[in-house]
Amino acid sequence: MQASTTSDAAKMPRQIPYIIGNEGCERFSFYGMRNILVQFLITSILLSHIPLGDERQLAAKDLMHTFMIGVYFFPLLGGYLADRFFGKYNTILWFSLIYCAGQFCLALFVDHRLGFFVGLGLIALGSGGIKPLVASFVGDQFTQANKHLAKIVFDGFYWIINFGSLFASLLMPLFLKNYGAQVAFGIPGVLMLIATLVLWLGRRQYVMVPPMSQADPDSFFRVARTALLTRRPGEGRPGLIVAIAGAVLALAALVFAPQLGVVIAICLALVALLAGIGGGAWLQLDRARGLHSDVAVDGVRSVLRVLVIFALVTPFFSLFDQKASTWVIQGNAMTKPEWFVSSQMQALNPALVMILIPFNNLVLYPWLRRIGWEATALRRMTAGIAFSGLAWIVIGGIQVVMDGGNAMSIVWQVLPYALLTFGEVLVSATGLEFAYSQAPAAMKGVVMSFWNLTTTIGNLWVLLANLAVRNETLTGSIATTGFSVTAFQMFFFAAFALIAALIFGLYVRGYKEVDNYRVT
Repeated sequence: MQASTTSDAAKMPRQIPYIIGNEGCERFSFYGMRNILVQFLITSILLSHIPLGDERQLAAKDLMHTFMIGVYFFPLLGGYLADRFFGKYNTILWFSLIYCAGQFCLALFVDHRLGFFVGLGLIALGSGGIKPLVASFVGDQFTQANKHLAKIVFDGFYWIINFGSLFASLLMPLFLKNYGAQVAFGIPGVLMLIATLVLWLGRRQYVMVPPMSQADPDSFFRVARTALLTRRPGEGRPGLIVAIAGAVLALAALVFAPQLGVVIAICLALVALLAGIGGGAWLQLDRARGLHSDVAVDGVRSVLRVLVIFALVTPFFSLFDQKASTWVIQGNAMTKPEWFVSSQMQALNPALVMILIPFNNLVLYPWLRRIGWEATALRRMTAGIAFSGLAWIVIGGIQVVMDGGNAMSIVWQVLPYALLTFGEVLVSATGLEFAYSQAPAAMKGVVMSFWNLTTTIGNLWVLLANLAVRNETLTGSIATTGFSVTAFQMFFFAAFALIAALIFGLYVRGYKEVDNYRVT
């Protein structure tokens, strides 16, 4: 009987197709909307108060990256509600309905600024609310007995994300061009409704890990608070000083909101708070021993180390998300067939992901093992950040040639897309499974939220770069380099990623991975 149970446990959970099907439709919905957003905003009446040209393009980029900041900020809310009150399934279902409402707002209010931006806000809330939960919900369906299948499913999970993104990237720009914005935004709304239905259909088969019925006395935040506030005779409180410094910097950021913009100020305040509280707790964490279990204290230390890794990944996302803004705008100025829309180039990204994931798992990683080099998760992520930097060196070189008055075919963007996509597979697909496996059982939703927060901070770096190039003194200095502002920004982001890859690689050399899958 035990052998049979073990055999059954080692099989692929039959509820996985519902989750994967839901994710495929949801990703089509999201990318179908997002990948036409900048193109739509540049030409729509929503930004008609801004003159056509560089300033309107910059405004469209800012709106897209502000939206992405919201999408990847609200996972904090979704993760908290799921872990503390409603469980993952219920939270995903209710946020999905908000998501649907937002998608339909876009289709109904393509000529109405308030209605359209309310729709973007609802999508950011709905999409962000479910984002940390679907991947961790997948992980909940596995135990130690069949966890070897989880990596296959996480790769398949990422593959289906890109399957949806591929067709969305190919088709939605054409629908926008040929049938108008209402149709182009309406189709993603229908797909999101289907995604919600598919999730609901599997409701009787899911493993439902219940939320904490009461506040955990050994939760991450309680342990961190104890570490910060506990006194030791004859010792100072350096951690508390660091935390207070973080709070002061956060307030300073909010004070400068009129100059920086509300979104940038809030994000900078969040970064300051996380760095201050996290760094302070790290300095005094041993003070929580005896007041909390050793397991809880060690778990908090593990999470803090993971958060440093997450912070070092943020430059990658500042480069990656600009393929939907900066690269699309560059494509608009390149030569291409009359029927082709520059935003369709984004279809290369998911198409290459669908090829690279099986290639890496079946060919590249086994070959590397045979020659004596194990492609661990952290090594893959280091290389992925570096490849994103290489992609931006190439895209910057293309921009330099264009700035010199030479016409460039949009086909030249294939190489940087290939380099960036290879980096994405090494960072994003790996990071999903890494984040889940490193998270203590009681904090998986919150830790996955922090993983998603890396994209919020990545988009913050883009907004700060865009704010900087509005400064005449800086643009004058850039002019002395011989580069255009656009080309200079491209090379800046390339250097940003390459330096981050170097620091990331050095930091993770001493990191010891843990295994936090369910036992039963």
